[in-house]
Amino acid sequence: MNYAGKAHKVGDHIDTDAIIPARFLITTDPVELGSNCFEGLENGWVKRVKPGDILVGGKNFGCGSSREHAPIAILGAGMPVVIAHSFARIFYRNGFNMGLVLLEIGDDIEKISDGDELEVNAKEGAIKNLTTNAEIRSLPVPEFMAEILDRGGLVNYVRDKVS
Repeated sequence: MNYAGKAHKVGDHIDTDAIIPARFLITTDPVELGSNCFEGLENGWVKRVKPGDILVGGKNFGCGSSREHAPIAILGAGMPVVIAHSFARIFYRNGFNMGLVLLEIGDDIEKISDGDELEVNAKEGAIKNLTTNAEIRSLPVPEFMAEILDRGGLVNYVRDKVS
């Protein structure tokens, strides 16, 4: 569970409608949802993202409705991990259920700027800002959550356990 990429920082209280507006909820296809990721924040926002880049949010990231489309859109846009000050609880659970890595770092979010290059080891809870050499700690992803992530989400995890 190691990741490296450019930070794309958004603000506080980014809700699920900013992540993927309701008008795009006619599909669950990750690529199609990903192509419209953050259209509720800025037209064409996703065009600056490269596969493997890292989304960085502020406080209460993912608030609003409980749509599973939001973490699917982030994954479909090519961002496998979100680092935030804090997450809305239902988004936090939906993110892991869909296979999206989520790390909370509180006020250390200020150690990351838009465009910084990051390395993330989610199993250890270690984040290194390669641009500034800042070292940031989060709680490591618990083993049972890592198992869900390793299988690409809760549906695949349950499917594997049942078969």
